[in-house]
Amino acid sequence: MMDKTNNKLTQQDYKHQDKDSKSLVLGGIIVLLIAISPFLFYTYKSLPNDTQVWETFLFTTNTSYFSVNAFGWFLIGKIMPIYLLLLWFFTCKHWWHWIILVPLTMYIFQLWGIINQSKNFDEVELIYLLPLMMVVIPAVYVIRAKLFANIHKDDLMSFEEELGQKRSTWQQIKDLFR
Repeated sequence: MMDKTNNKLTQQDYKHQDKDSKSLVLGGIIVLLIAISPFLFYTYKSLPNDTQVWETFLFTTNTSYFSVNAFGWFLIGKIMPIYLLLLWFFTCKHWWHWIILVPLTMYIFQLWGIINQSKNFDEVELIYLLPLMMVVIPAVYVIRAKLFANIHKDDLMSFEEELGQKRSTWQQIKDLFR
């Protein structure tokens, strides 16, 4: 009888240790991905600085920027924030992690402008971001309000009454951080 109890405990301990080791490995990979980001950022310095055409045995790149190096600098300046925001989005366990999609989308639109080699690439992405912001920001606020209501055991009627009250802009801003 004692052997069966010890065996169960040993199996449970093994499962717990296995889960901990997987967590450590995943955490180590995430730390490594963050740690290499400065090295990835400076890869643009290896690109040619004196030409607008870069020929390799795999591909040929022609840019309308001053040089391939300048194009790489603009490109990596948008790719690195996307890379780090994606890491943050997929590893964040907080309820508000969906709001990270707003700056992520902004950088993706800017990257698209650079890839299309548009000269005015930082001008109109707000127009494209507005629909996303109109969905994500209220959704995150509703999630926050429901969590707040659950924590404080408020019922949904008081929540609806609170939403229907007229408030000044300053009061609304203060309510976001309570």
